[in-house]
Parts: sequence; C-alpha cells; structure tokens
Amino acid sequence: MKKRIFLKFLIAYFVCALVSFLCVTIFCSALAEKHLIKTKAEALYSEISSLAQGRVGTSYLKTDVSSEDVYTNLCALATYQSAEFWLLNSNGDILIDTSAPYSEDSIKSIPNFDPSELESRYYQVGNFFGMFSVETLSVVSPITDQFTTRGYFCAHFNMENLNDGKNAIMNICYLMLGFILLIFLLLLFLFRNQFYSPLLRVTEAAKEYASGNLNYQLSMENEDEFSHLASSLKFLAEELNQSGEYQRKFISNISHDFRSPLTSIKGYVEAILDGTIPYENQERYLNIVLSETERLNKLTSGLLTLTTYDDKGTFLELSDFDINDVIRKIAATFEVLCDQKNLHLDLFFEEGELKVSADLSKIQQVLYNLIDNAIKFSKPDSSIRIETTEMYNKVFVSVKDHGEGIARENLPKIWTRFYKSDPSRGKDKKGTGLGLAITKEIIQSHGEHINVVSTPDVGTEFTFSLQRSSEST
Repeated sequence: MKKRIFLKFLIAYFVCALVSFLCVTIFCSALAEKHLIKTKAEALYSEISSLAQGRVGTSYLKTDVSSEDVYTNLCALATYQSAEFWLLNSNGDILIDTSAPYSEDSIKSIPNFDPSELESRYYQVGNFFGMFSVETLSVVSPITDQFTTRGYFCAHFNMENLNDGKNAIMNICYLMLGFILLIFLLLLFLFRNQFYSPLLRVTEAAKEYASGNLNYQLSMENEDEFSHLASSLKFLAEELNQSGEYQRKFISNISHDFRSPLTSIKGYVEAILDGTIPYENQERYLNIVLSETERLNKLTSGLLTLTTYDDKGTFLELSDFDINDVIRKIAATFEVLCDQKNLHLDLFFEEGELKVSADLSKIQQVLYNLIDNAIKFSKPDSSIRIETTEMYNKVFVSVKDHGEGIARENLPKIWTRFYKSDPSRGKDKKGTGLGLAITKEIIQSHGEHINVVSTPDVGTEFTFSLQRSSEST
C-alpha cells in the first residue's frame, strides 16, 4: 500500500495538533490578555471612582484634607493594587504622584494633555500622552462638582505585570491541550489496533486470494464487523477453491466419459476398415459403435441441460396433469428391463387421479432418471415401490428400491455432476453421472425439494414434492 490510511491519520493528527497549538497561542493568548486587562481596569476604576466620588474627592474640592493625607491614601491603594496613582487638576498637572516622594512644590505638567480623550472610555492602553516608556494600562475617573470637571484620579498599571497572570492562564490552556492531544493520540493507536490492523489483515488476505493463494489462512480474534468480513472472505476463498477443484474434477470426469466411448468407436471402426473384424461379425460391432454414439449423445444432451439450468434462465411450461397417469406410462416403458432382472414395479396411489401443476416433460425426465437408477441398482428378484401421496396441498412422489443402497458419507455427493457410486466406474459403464444432478436442478427450478434416504444393502428411497393443481377436487 503506497498510501497507508494510518499514516494519513497520523499526519492529520499532527497537523491538527499544530493548528490547535497555534490557535491556543494566538487566540487564547489574546483573549486571556483582553480578559485580564478588562478585569484589572474594572478593579482600578472601582478604586479611583470611589476616591473621586467619596470623601477624598470631596475633601480635595473643599480643601478640607491636606495633599499629604491624599498622598498617603493613594500610596496605600497603589501598594494594594500594584499600580501607580495620580491626582491631576483639570489642566493636566500632576498634583500627586505615588511613584515619587511627596512634595507640594514638585508639580509636573502632562504635555499635549487632551481631556476629551479621557471622556470616550474609562481606560486605555498606551503611554498616556507620552508619559510612560512602556505599555501601560491607564484608568481615569473625573472629579466633578456641579457638572464641572475639577480634576482626575488616575491609576497606571504596567502591562508587563499582566504577563504573570496571562502565563498562568496559558499554562492551564497548554496543559489541557496536551491532555486532549494525548487522549486523541491514544484513540488513534486504539483505532490502529482495533480497526486499522484488522483492515490490513483483510486487505492482505484479499491480495493473497486475488493472486491465487486460496489456502491463505485469515483469522480474527475479536467478534466484530471485521471478523464477519474476514469470515465471509474466507468462505468466499473456500468456495472458489472448491469451485476450482470441482472444475478440475469436472474436466477429468468429462474427459474420461468422452474418451472411453470415442476410444471404443475408433478401435472398432479401424478394426472393421483394416479387416481385423470379419465381415460376418461387423454388424455386432457396428451395434456397439451405435450404442457408444448414443451414450455420447446422451452425455452431450445432459451437459446442455445442466448448462441451461446454470444460466438461471430455464423456462418452465407449466400445465396441470395427472401425475399418477404419467407414472403408469413411464413404468410401462421399463417392463423389458424389469423382466431381464426379474423385478416388479409396485404402484401405490393414494387417489385414483392426482393432478399437479408442473412442467410435464421435465417431470417425466425426473421420473425416468429415478426409476432407471432404481432398476439399475436393485437386486434381482426384488421390487420397486412408486408411491404418490397428497399432504398440505403438496403431492409427494417416492421411488423406493431394494438394492445396494448408498453409504451415509456418500449421500451428499450423489447430486454432484459426474459422481458415480462405484469409484472404479466399472459397475455403471453406461451411466453419465449427470442424471441425479439434472433431477435436482429440475425439482429446484419448480421451487420444490427432493430428498433421499438410503441404507447400504437394504435400499434407497427418493422423494420429491410438487405443487398440487388448483383444479384438483
């Protein structure tokens, strides 16, 4: 895999981690600073507005309190707030400055002082009209008397002192970000173990199966969707493997079934042509050749029939007919064969007439195959029972012989194409091994079922169902 999913997730994770870090650094830092400025400004404004509107401001206007007492009060607040407090007159002269020793004679003027700038907002960040060389938070509250501004209380806080608070907040943000990224990293590795690794195993198995290694073993420990997918993939590989094995056996069997009669035909024809077989015996061997050609024709017809069913396009010519009458006529065609083996066909019908809805020609083929097999494998001087019964609007037809029977382990194989119960293929030389396969396909195409019960050296019974005709009474 040139591009691995996990690598993509890992890259995406680190990209998200970097973007998150930048967002925290930029936006959280700015938000934290803004919050701290606003909080500190509100605290300072609360103090100086209390001064301006309280006893100190009133005393300043009425000159009831000395400047030194005001200076003392402002120094106490400055120490508490870690700030620098000023008292300005309306012209912008600094009357009291807590950052310098008290002196009634040391009055400094603020250059370019513009009271209008102080009216727009109660705090500002800057150098306060060029009075500070570093960035400073300045909060101003006017001292008014009868709607006239007589002076100002100012509080100045060095912005560098906010860094400690901002750093504390940022440390918490970084700690939380690191904790969240660690959780997502653990989830990523959990995803790798629980999802990506099984996906890799399934993908590797699919590649092995696609390359022809259908014996590749794929196993999953957990019972989840990947386990079900692996089981389905493994089942598909096993089916393909069995299908390949079936194709090899199919080719081997069909080659054998075609080669045997062709060899016989070729041998007898060459013997007739070169005079090895005398003229008076040629008729006998020509009949053998004819029999072998009929066998080839039967084999070819069977293969074409199965191909039709495999295409799932079989057209059934459904009609209503009396199944009992069909059985009687087919049984009559086997009288000569039954006489040769001294067999007796016993017909048992639950009703005199039992109509079914099916394809007449195909059901005739089913009955012919089953009765032919029963005669072929029945013991001499025995009977074959053919019975029809009706139950739950279904008609059941059974063909039971008293013959060799089929071993239990071989019962599932009898429906396989070219399967013959005799491994040596010597007992049933004229059989094609397609009869029961065709029979099952015909019954299934009708939407019905066929079953078999057999006991070795006792006999075999085939039973299939058909839909009873709606015309039956």
